[in-house]
Amino acid sequence: MTLLQGQGIGVVRNGTTILQDVGLRIAAGEIVTIVGPNGSGKSTLLRVLIGALQPDRGTVTRQPGLRLGYVPQKLSIDATLPLTARRFLDLPDRVPEAAARAALDAAGVADVARRQMADLSGGQFQRVLLARAILRRPDLLILDEATQGLDQPGAARFYRQIEAVRRDLNCAVLMVSHELHVVMAASDRVICLNGHICCEGTPEVVSAAPAYRELFGTGTGGALALYRHDHGQGHSHDHGHDHGHHHQHHHAHHAKTQDHA
Repeated sequence: MTLLQGQGIGVVRNGTTILQDVGLRIAAGEIVTIVGPNGSGKSTLLRVLIGALQPDRGTVTRQPGLRLGYVPQKLSIDATLPLTARRFLDLPDRVPEAAARAALDAAGVADVARRQMADLSGGQFQRVLLARAILRRPDLLILDEATQGLDQPGAARFYRQIEAVRRDLNCAVLMVSHELHVVMAASDRVICLNGHICCEGTPEVVSAAPAYRELFGTGTGGALALYRHDHGQGHSHDHGHDHGHHHQHHHAHHAKTQDHA
C-alpha cells in the first residue's frame, strides 16, 4: 500500500533549480533513506513531502488520513527557559500522562521526563524529539538528519531505536542522512539525490552504482559494502570505541577489492 507519492517534483528558488523531476513512492512499513551531498535538495524535498513547501512543479499524493511523525534536523531551545522533557511533550497540545511515558519509553529515554531539556545530552535530546514524533502513532515517521552532532556509536544506537519503533508501531520510515555507513544497514531502499534522483535501490545496488560512487567516493562505497556481511550481528550491539577503527580497517580492504573487481 502506498502511503505517499511524489511525481515530477520541481522547486526553483531565485532562479536556481533546487529539485528537478523528482519522483518517489513510500510504501507501508518500509525504511527509505535519502542520501546526497550538502545542497542536494534533501531537506527541501522533505518539506515538500510533508506539505510545508509547495513545489513549483509536480504533485504529492498522501494516503487519506495519513499520520506523519517528524523529527527535525535540530531544534534550538533557549537554555534559560525552564522546560522539562515531559512538559515539552505537551507542546502544542497536552497529552495524557500514560501516553507521554509510553512515548519516552519507546524512544529509549523513560528516565528523563523530569529533567530540563537544556540539560540533556545530544542523544537524549534527539530521543525526546523522537518521543514527540511517535506520540501520534504515525503511519510514516520522517527524520531529517536526526543524528547530526552524535558520535558514531551514538548514531548507531539511535538508528537501532528507530528500527525498534518501526517494528513496534509498524510504521514506515523516511530519513535523510549524511551518515551513509550507519544508516544504510537498516534501509530497505536508498535514494541518492543531487537535485534529481541519481540512483535508487537496495543499499547493495546503490553502493555499486557509478553515480553514487561519483558523489561519495570509492572509500564510502567500500565502507557501505562492509555492512553486507558485517551487519548481520553488527547492529544488534555496539562496537563501542572500536567501532570506527573496525570500519576503517575493513573499508580500506573492501575499497581495494571493489576497485580491482
